[in-house]
Amino acid sequence: MPHGRRHEITGILLEQRGELVLEVTGGGTWRLDAGWKARRLLGMRVKVVGVRDGFDLLAVEHLERA
Repeated sequence: MPHGRRHEITGILLEQRGELVLEVTGGGTWRLDAGWKARRLLGMRVKVVGVRDGFDLLAVEHLERA
């Protein structure tokens, strides 16, 4: 279970090399550890709530359209 800091971030949900990635408004990206159902939001602007679980990895707790 992740023990990092909780983040709430908005950006565009993309897929790169088979991984879900959040392209953050204003620059930067996060890799997302999210369930397969998150793929239904690919290409959309989303809000992600999750806990940092690595340098650029968020363990997603909640994902919704922004």
